Amino acid sequence: MSWELVAGLETHVELSTKTKIFCRCTTQFGGEPNTHCCPVCIGLPGTLPKLNKAVVEYAVRAGLATNCNIRNISKMDRKNYVYPDLPKAYQISQYDKPLCEKGYIELSDGNKINITRIHIEEDAGKLIHQRGDTYIDYNRGGVPLIEIVTEPDIRSIEQAIEYIEKLRLIMKYIGVSDVKMQEGSLRCDVNISVRKKGQEGYGTRTEIKNMNSLNFIAKAMEYEFARQVEILESGGEIVQETRRYNSDQNITESMRGKEDADDYRYFRDPDLVTIAISDDEIENIRESLPELPGEKLKRFTEEFALPLEDAELLIRYKKIAEYFEQSCRNVTTKKLVSNYILGQMFRRLPTDTEKEEFSIKVSSEQLNELVLLTETKKLNSNMARNVLEQMLDTGKGVMDFISESDMTGIDEGDLRAICEKAVANNQKAAEEYKSGKEKAIGSIIGFIMKETKGKADAAAATEIVKQLIINS
Repeated sequence: MSWELVAGLETHVELSTKTKIFCRCTTQFGGEPNTHCCPVCIGLPGTLPKLNKAVVEYAVRAGLATNCNIRNISKMDRKNYVYPDLPKAYQISQYDKPLCEKGYIELSDGNKINITRIHIEEDAGKLIHQRGDTYIDYNRGGVPLIEIVTEPDIRSIEQAIEYIEKLRLIMKYIGVSDVKMQEGSLRCDVNISVRKKGQEGYGTRTEIKNMNSLNFIAKAMEYEFARQVEILESGGEIVQETRRYNSDQNITESMRGKEDADDYRYFRDPDLVTIAISDDEIENIRESLPELPGEKLKRFTEEFALPLEDAELLIRYKKIAEYFEQSCRNVTTKKLVSNYILGQMFRRLPTDTEKEEFSIKVSSEQLNELVLLTETKKLNSNMARNVLEQMLDTGKGVMDFISESDMTGIDEGDLRAICEKAVANNQKAAEEYKSGKEKAIGSIIGFIMKETKGKADAAAATEIVKQLIINS
């Protein structure tokens, strides 16, 4: 029997505002436990929250960037919550009037993952379990969140991962969050059910809570899909519940029965005023949005004539995409710029974190100068690569490593004479090439580059050497 996975995601994104959602406490990550909190965010009696305007603006930015409709009139609600990480016993969130609705993110296969809603809410504190005791750190309590809820449109683990990656990139580009999953800035709850292929209705779903690793999300979804299929094929029934992923055993475990909206007993928060945002304000925010990753990808492939694979690697890191564009000024062949970035620079930045930070010594102006010299044939590609290595080591510009004579190149007559000498001194390699060993020519070209101190045009030299060997 063939089964189909049906999944939807609830993604919590911590916003990068300087202060919390209802008070002036810092949102800075880390710090000694319970040092980034005050009477408001720990819910002491008699305190009154005041909504941070920047939180609303950030949420609207997120909604517009994900093709949502923005609600002009919205409100905050109380969601009853009995866990100690929110000491006032409720979470301030949004229920029936979320700020953003009915958006989507389009995947590379053309499918759209529809977004039901984006609403704002406060984060909870952190429970720390040690040696049988439980401690609470309220530093994270009151940090502003947006929760992005999809329809059950996901049909594979690959689609889920691509959706999260695209969502992360959008949030980063528009500057509302650093989306560092390792710091909890982006966390996902995954709702999963299974059904027979071709079936219209949905099966009973389970929810896997609070995952902050793409690898764990993929493994948890794989396990939970297999678990549900096995239960159904054995004649059992799926119980609607909340589960957690146990990474040590690579399984999902039951946490509690699944709560529905009625269990939370939502009601309007009486201490917070109605949120009103005009069409003009929405349009002003829309106009302030930067070029989004999908738009940039299209421009890089269509206008800059980059291969799709190159363009995808460049846009994956916002700083690198910006650096690439700055380095392309007046450059005709943009692929030259991407080659240097994706080749020599990426080799020095092996991890995603290093690529995100993109701390290199060569400025975009310096790379641009090097590329223009290469494009105008004043430097050959081999010399340019060598010079770039020295630039990356020192932070100095291209002219610190070359002279005027380096840019004059070698005329055709001199190059031919050097090629003849190279063939004469490498007869064994010449014979091997003539007998069909293509790679043998490499040692001859190496001899030429050594003789010319890298000044020779390798492509031109290769053609001359081939002619000399064939005609010998």
